Amino acid sequence: MTTVDLNASFKAYDVRGIVGDTITAETVRATGAAFVDVLGLAGQKVLVGADMRPSGPEFMDAFAEGATARGANVVKIGLISTDELYFACGVENAAGVTFTASHNPAEYNGMKMAKAGAVPISSETGLFDVRDLAQKYLNDGEITAVETTGTVSEKDFLKSYAEYLRKLVDLSGIRPLKVVVDAGNGMGGMTTPAVLGDTILPGLPLEIVPLYFELDGTFPNHPANPLEPANLVDLQKSVVKHGADIGLAFDGDADRCFVIDEKGEPVTPSAITALVAERELKRAQAEGNDEPVIIYNLITSKAVPELVEKLGGHAIKTRVGHSFIKAVMAEESGVFGGEHSAHYYFKDFFNADTGMLAAMHVLAALGEAETPLSKLGAQYSPYISSGEINSEIEDKKGAVDRVRALYADNTDVTVEDSDGTTFSNAAEGWWANLRPSNTEPFLRLNLEAPDTATMERVRDEILAEVRK
Repeated sequence: MTTVDLNASFKAYDVRGIVGDTITAETVRATGAAFVDVLGLAGQKVLVGADMRPSGPEFMDAFAEGATARGANVVKIGLISTDELYFACGVENAAGVTFTASHNPAEYNGMKMAKAGAVPISSETGLFDVRDLAQKYLNDGEITAVETTGTVSEKDFLKSYAEYLRKLVDLSGIRPLKVVVDAGNGMGGMTTPAVLGDTILPGLPLEIVPLYFELDGTFPNHPANPLEPANLVDLQKSVVKHGADIGLAFDGDADRCFVIDEKGEPVTPSAITALVAERELKRAQAEGNDEPVIIYNLITSKAVPELVEKLGGHAIKTRVGHSFIKAVMAEESGVFGGEHSAHYYFKDFFNADTGMLAAMHVLAALGEAETPLSKLGAQYSPYISSGEINSEIEDKKGAVDRVRALYADNTDVTVEDSDGTTFSNAAEGWWANLRPSNTEPFLRLNLEAPDTATMERVRDEILAEVRK
């Protein structure tokens, strides 16, 4: 019998918990068994990998024990970035899991899962069924082995992953670029040399200046969360110090990438979304797709849909979260999708998100341009963004209701309840979204305005109500 409640670690589209508390070898073993049962994977291949967190090897073994007991053939794929899992699930047409807590602190670990072909699993498509069956296994105190248990083997995907990405974006002919990369002691320290360097494949016209490439899941230098400005400071300083053309920052599992220009200033994920969308849209049009579909989430800059429509594409807005965006990508045959959080999705990458491929598109655009990144990025940033502002609020609904009341008598402000609450003022040209985090105890504010003064005024009046 166990007292661990899996509701504490199973979120809307992944699993995250505190090691030894809400996620243990016991809960992972039960999850491995339930994963096989719910998805009907007995007799089939299941890929299992992990990032550099210290608990990864133990959890891979525990998951394999549960999965093989229920008849799956586990293929351990070792140290991987999360997008490397999606690649492996895509090319092998197999379900898989990687142990990662992405950008969360060192005491956390978790699971990101995918069905065969890198099809996502969310609360709406089986994740909570896995949770409920795993909970039953835990409560029963045993996992009954099937008559024909599974096998365990090993396979490495790093070289084929790197080769695949290089086929999608050819960087061999660009002008030479100096690139500072902050891996934050995460998996970018392994994937960057493989994809952009010369450790596995021939070198590219890129001079890589490494920051924190040593794999260390205790994150000794700074948290591997580039969404927080404080965690970009080392990269910003290094870009200026080395006179680099660009800086790249990956999160812990290296599925997200943030971009810094030659002046040490961040290029917003919305601007990167617009830049990559233009490249993918034009490529799709050249291949005969008359109206390519681009996906963006509801807190991405409105510059994205404006650009897409201007270039003859079709922009579709969706809710936040990788499982949901991937589903829309598949349903709408989207060629590319982007989020404000620096998740970037590609049809040619099994509709999955990959920070490395997005970075390669930016490097290609910069390497083909005669202008510096600051000028290139400015073309895609006509509006002023607040960035994501987190407030730790116990009564999130009450906070949102106070903001509703603030604008209740303003006829210019419309309110939409879809993945949080979005307030829009067409007359002043601003919008603001308040959304409870799915993974952390925060109410998140994102807003955009045509100028800094308007952005700061609206930001301050909303935060005043939220934090009362």
